[in-house]
Amino acid sequence: MDETFEIFLACAPGLEAALTAEAKAAGFGPLRPAAGGVAFDGGWPEVWRANLCLRGAARVLARIGGFPAVHLAQLDKRARKFPWGDVLRAEQPFKVEAVSRKSKIYHAGAAKQRVETAITETLGALPGDDGVRLLVRIEDNLVTFSVDTSGAPLHRRGHKAAVGKAPMRETLAALFLRQCGYRGEEPVLDPMCGSGTFVLEAAEIAAGLAPGRTRGFDFERLAGFDAEDWAALKAAQAPGETALRFHGFDRDAGAVRSATANAERAGVSEITRFTCQPVSALEPPEGPPGLVMVNPPYGARIGKPGPLHALHRSLGEVLMQRFRGWRVGIVTSEPGLARETGLPFLPPGPPVAHGSLKIRLYRTEAL
Repeated sequence: MDETFEIFLACAPGLEAALTAEAKAAGFGPLRPAAGGVAFDGGWPEVWRANLCLRGAARVLARIGGFPAVHLAQLDKRARKFPWGDVLRAEQPFKVEAVSRKSKIYHAGAAKQRVETAITETLGALPGDDGVRLLVRIEDNLVTFSVDTSGAPLHRRGHKAAVGKAPMRETLAALFLRQCGYRGEEPVLDPMCGSGTFVLEAAEIAAGLAPGRTRGFDFERLAGFDAEDWAALKAAQAPGETALRFHGFDRDAGAVRSATANAERAGVSEITRFTCQPVSALEPPEGPPGLVMVNPPYGARIGKPGPLHALHRSLGEVLMQRFRGWRVGIVTSEPGLARETGLPFLPPGPPVAHGSLKIRLYRTEAL
């Protein structure tokens, strides 16, 4: 394997453009947008930095090599010659996942078994459910090996232990904030904050806190990992200071307590404020206008559609009357509920896969 290889940043379908913009701003590239993410060429330091710093990537995959194969015997022979020891450690378990499309090797389960056996008998590593994930893709008779360098999905920052109903994943929240033009230079307010995801992401961005600063990654279990270099990279991500304040409101006192606890764990409690109150009591905080970001309840997520129309009308009225100069971003799966706010939305963003739902971002210019 060469020192450089293809690195693939995965994201929810529909957010590829936003992730590409974030990766470009972070200095990665040249970038090749693709379905479900964006690719670029780099080495292990870029893998480490992408996991540590990118807020919108769901996973970072290292495409470590491959070869053509048209039958299982050929796959077996070539897999035994592959330099597994350059990437995997003999003492670390691994987990193979295989898919096959448009190929003469059509049995993914058999391919998985052949690769597992080849690694075990040539490297000595053993398969295990908690092992490093090795992804085997066979397409058009070409076998490609990728390592999931992230381990746990990257939306698990390690700070939001308390969550409410139907929480927004941090990676999605970060990219929706980016699509609304947020770069950490203005206040953000969420009138229905739940466990506080939008507020926490915005505060961390403003404070210059790397999203992966306190969690572990599976690349730390790979061959060639250098703990000293990794520690130096993390130390170089020095947080900054901000005079901005970030506000979350919710009528559920339990949600407010959870958001407050999450902010404490994330280290942003000094610049965030969470208050229990209904939308009708919402007022803009002191200071310059900024961004109202909200993931309100919608029928397939929380509650029944009927009463939600009144809630959205109330939200729109409050924002139009009291939040002059603020921009608004609303994430929902229901276009009718977005229209119910009466807000002057720009054309909606692309549909984004969120579990079994398709959600969209509706955003305004300054009101």
